[in-house]
Amino acid sequence: MADPHIPVLLAPLLRAVAPVRGTWIDGTFGAGGYARGLLEAGADQVIGIDRDPSVFAMAEGWRGAYGERLRLVEGTFSDMDRLAGGPVDGVVLDLGVSSMQLDQADRGFSFMRDGPLDMRMGGDIPSAADLLNGATEAQIADVLYHYGEERAARRIARAIVAARPLSRTAELAQIVASCLPRPKPGQSHPATRSFQAIRIWVNDEFGQLVAGLSAAERALRPGGQLAVVSFHSLEDRIVKRFLQARSDAGGGGNRYAPVTKTVSPAFTLPFRRAIGPDPDELDLNPRARSALLRVGLRTDAAAGSVDAASLAMPALPGGG
Repeated sequence: MADPHIPVLLAPLLRAVAPVRGTWIDGTFGAGGYARGLLEAGADQVIGIDRDPSVFAMAEGWRGAYGERLRLVEGTFSDMDRLAGGPVDGVVLDLGVSSMQLDQADRGFSFMRDGPLDMRMGGDIPSAADLLNGATEAQIADVLYHYGEERAARRIARAIVAARPLSRTAELAQIVASCLPRPKPGQSHPATRSFQAIRIWVNDEFGQLVAGLSAAERALRPGGQLAVVSFHSLEDRIVKRFLQARSDAGGGGNRYAPVTKTVSPAFTLPFRRAIGPDPDELDLNPRARSALLRVGLRTDAAAGSVDAASLAMPALPGGG
């Protein structure tokens, strides 16, 4: 069965964590690209976790080939240490929304396909329409600015409130586009940042990420590896600072947190820099353009905790 989602940075990820063995968690199972790659590379078992139960039905055509080597679990990766049921040898996280989800208009993720204004990855939580139709103009502006780095946040928020109630993605995309200059050739769609910000808001993606990184630290056995693929600067910054804070590279301090000493580092960093796509992958998969891979190697130190504020996690004023 063809895989509709091309896993970004799979080849460099497998090279970075080689040799692949033991039990791995794919905390963002999606279309299963990373899970299949890990199994083919030699993992004894992969535990695929996803908050969206529909992805498991889509895997029915191929999962049987791996038998008990592939175990699928509905849940969030922030709970992976409990869901795994024991220590694991590796964790991989792909923080991007999958092309499979974008292609489903009824999921409401895409500004290119009209559908209900939903954006929920799973679970009984308010939809994008619920939040946008109930929030104040100031709250919406804060979401667009802090989660999407949208400079025109106030103008867009004002237009959203004026057009309420909203129920369709095409409505929202048109409102955002009307507030911004027409894009030049080669530029992204004007609604890109706003849709990203609202999706992050709906699914508490930054909060889930910080909790998930800590859960990975608890789940990994000594010598285990954490590999995280991120797609925009806000996510990558959180991952980078988490690994710095939990390794012996974390003592430099920054404007968000004072200089600290890590007595017993939980990770070592085998690569000084993030790993990006090579030209061949960019030719095959333009989605890889902004992707970055970071890897941490678990030590035998006890799992600890990290203050989200020290990671410069974007936060809305008033916690809303």
